[in-house]
Amino acid sequence: MPALLRLRAAALTATAVLLSAVLAGCGDDAKDEDLTQQELSWKDCPTPSDAQGGGAAPSPLPDGGDWQCATMKAPLDWDDPKGDTIGLELIRARSSGDESARIGSLIFNFGGPGGSGVTSLPSFAEDYGTLRTRYDLVSFDPRGVGRSAPVICANDQQLDAYFQQDATPDDPAERTELLDSTKEFNDACEQNSEKILPHVRTTDAARDLDLMRQVLGDEKLHYFGISYGTELGGVYAHLFPERVGRAVFDAVVDPTQNAEQGSLGQAKGFQLALDNFAEDCVSKTEECPLGDSAQDVKDRIAGLLEDLDRTPIPGVFPRQLTQSAATSGILQALYSKDFWEYLTEGLQQAYDGDGSILMLLSDTMNGREQNGEYDNSTAANVAINCADDKPRYDTAFVERKLPEFRAASDLFGDSLAWGMISCTDWAVPGAADHPDVSAPGSAPILVVGNTGDPATPYEGAGKMAEALGKGVGVELTYRGQGHGAYDSKNKCVQGAVNGYLLDGKVPRAGTVCT
Repeated sequence: MPALLRLRAAALTATAVLLSAVLAGCGDDAKDEDLTQQELSWKDCPTPSDAQGGGAAPSPLPDGGDWQCATMKAPLDWDDPKGDTIGLELIRARSSGDESARIGSLIFNFGGPGGSGVTSLPSFAEDYGTLRTRYDLVSFDPRGVGRSAPVICANDQQLDAYFQQDATPDDPAERTELLDSTKEFNDACEQNSEKILPHVRTTDAARDLDLMRQVLGDEKLHYFGISYGTELGGVYAHLFPERVGRAVFDAVVDPTQNAEQGSLGQAKGFQLALDNFAEDCVSKTEECPLGDSAQDVKDRIAGLLEDLDRTPIPGVFPRQLTQSAATSGILQALYSKDFWEYLTEGLQQAYDGDGSILMLLSDTMNGREQNGEYDNSTAANVAINCADDKPRYDTAFVERKLPEFRAASDLFGDSLAWGMISCTDWAVPGAADHPDVSAPGSAPILVVGNTGDPATPYEGAGKMAEALGKGVGVELTYRGQGHGAYDSKNKCVQGAVNGYLLDGKVPRAGTVCT
């Protein structure tokens, strides 16, 4: 799923059913309860909710064991810890090793913000089998996400309509349409999720993490954060440095950047990934089906997007593949080198008038299932970003910045620049220009950066390591492609990460894996 992309959506009013689900997640039964002493009732995991993306309950673990789920109570408002509560959904796989060797729980956050950890962890279970020999693997839906008091804004039909429209306006009429739909979305979020919106900041989620640590019975927080999960982990380390155990940050957010700088960095990152994709295509022994040179490949893609801006082509019936949908599909495919073959095939089909593969990639980016239902990742992404980010950008600011964004990426610059208006009319003020992750006194945190990462560019890893503080941030470089490093299955990266999490061996700072 996307890391820092400021996803946008149009809405009028969400359904009453979804609204009632949000309100049902809040209660007032914690007035005299010490939430750190609560006992979790672990049970077989249910089928995912609509907000989590639907589908089937998680399959059994590779060794035949079952996933377990539970709901943890947390304060709705951490400034009023004895007030109303919300339920946070957790999932775990018990350690597969000898109990005497068990270290504790290893808590994962897979990013977004807005991604469901309850549905993500089972998808990656095989990748973390080695870590499970000494840890219970645990993940969760952060507040505002999935089953954890989800932010609700738009219904499925309204989201379909939005993702069809032009997100890179070329004239006053298109600009007005984009501004109006963004404001409608923000107004709907306030109307339907007013109670939770002020309480989905990353600092709130970090306090939830510390409560989770205590409820799970761990003296220290052992943590694996990916993408936005690195920002959450950094904020936790700043708030609770003495409680950090063994922690790894992979696909690292630059904590020194504001929202504008982060979006500009992504424009450069995705352009680099596109350059690498084009070079890879033409470097193969067989003929590249997309062009005779890397520049030819990129020129043909640019031409396709220009044509789609004027005339969409059939996508997944009854929807058309628009320029915006095609751009989202290309961005999704650039997250992982494993998707490059699908991007090649999707572009070939689109040149022949069939937009179905690019549309399916776009649907994955936007959290749309094949049955037409959306998860709540778009709503949660906007809500968390807008609660965190203090800057509010208007159209005049975006138009001044367009040349800089286009210089960073002529393909993606406009889309990422216009994405900055998503918080303009947001009901809740943003917390800060950028997160504070300074963590003097913390245990070492392994910070892994990938030189070819499109969504969290490599430079962010060095900035995170520096901001965490001397003796805390330990940087490791992976010279590879895609978003993140551990799941590349590179033996050097996995050996360093496993060595630290399992045996406490801190790699030498500056280690490079190829």
